[in-house]
Amino acid sequence: MKNLKNNFTLYILAIVAVFISLTSCSDDDAKSGAPTIESVSYAYNDSLVDQGYAKNMYIIRGKGFTDTQKIYFNETDTYFNSTLVTDEVIIVTIDEHTPYENASDELKVVTPKGTAIYHFIVAPPAPEVKSFQPVNAADGEQITIYGNYFLDPIVTVGGVQAEIVSNSLTQIVAILPPGSQQKYVQVKTISGKNEWNTAIGTAIYDDAFYSPWTIEDWNNHVYVTDLANAYQGTTFIKKEINGWDNIQGNWAWDENISQYDGIRIAVRSDDAGKLVFIFNGQFWGDATHAFNTSTEWTEYRFTWAELGGQPQALQNISFQEFTGSKHNYYFDNIGYFKNDQ
Repeated sequence: MKNLKNNFTLYILAIVAVFISLTSCSDDDAKSGAPTIESVSYAYNDSLVDQGYAKNMYIIRGKGFTDTQKIYFNETDTYFNSTLVTDEVIIVTIDEHTPYENASDELKVVTPKGTAIYHFIVAPPAPEVKSFQPVNAADGEQITIYGNYFLDPIVTVGGVQAEIVSNSLTQIVAILPPGSQQKYVQVKTISGKNEWNTAIGTAIYDDAFYSPWTIEDWNNHVYVTDLANAYQGTTFIKKEINGWDNIQGNWAWDENISQYDGIRIAVRSDDAGKLVFIFNGQFWGDATHAFNTSTEWTEYRFTWAELGGQPQALQNISFQEFTGSKHNYYFDNIGYFKNDQ
């Protein structure tokens, strides 16, 4: 995560530097006549391109851009920041919903003095991998990958190509190649690549509990099947928990955990909430093991060190409500992780 933040910061600084240099080269006096477009470049490295990708930033060069009113990619009215427009330069991000099939392949800049038209191809966005299921599929078994922009995809697991059985724009069915356990699923298209942050074979709960784990019925929880709102797969757990009450997993025994570094869990709530993570019956009422929840799914990770050191076995996972008030809580993607995952 630190590297991602650093890369993003460097990217923004690079954009600012490019714009400052471009502005300094511009004539402060507005040019007369209709606008003209001379070139388009990818803003990250200022390299000339003849096609672009949605959700990426580009530099449009030309003349007569002062007082730009509209920018269109493939007839899509595209938002732009007027502070990133000079007479000779525009910096703009292609909208995610810009059409890329049966499109005009045109970039238009509209000003009070006319419209500039430039041949420019918009490719689809990079693939978005939102989850896959089942997490604990064995090598040679099928998984279903959920997401978007899966155009002519290539699926790899740990760098090894998987066989694709079928695919649509939002789902892929693929067969896991040998050596997939504890590896990541990645989807690559002409527009880029993306992988999901849960490794094969690491699930305790994924649409259903893997034996010997479950949550006993007396908890009065429910299972909600809703692909659009699940964090992982299609089905998640919901319970309305009274203040200081809890949701308790069953007691079992799994000593095959030495290859992992801790437990992960995805949680959200209908409003601001707070829970205590109960591990092997420990930490009831312990604020040091509490975490805040919100309306957005958040994955929380607890290392063995944070839970008192390498345990002999996993025996129980439970959660205690810690605001003192009633809230709806949702749980998904319970499992193990390694520090390199």
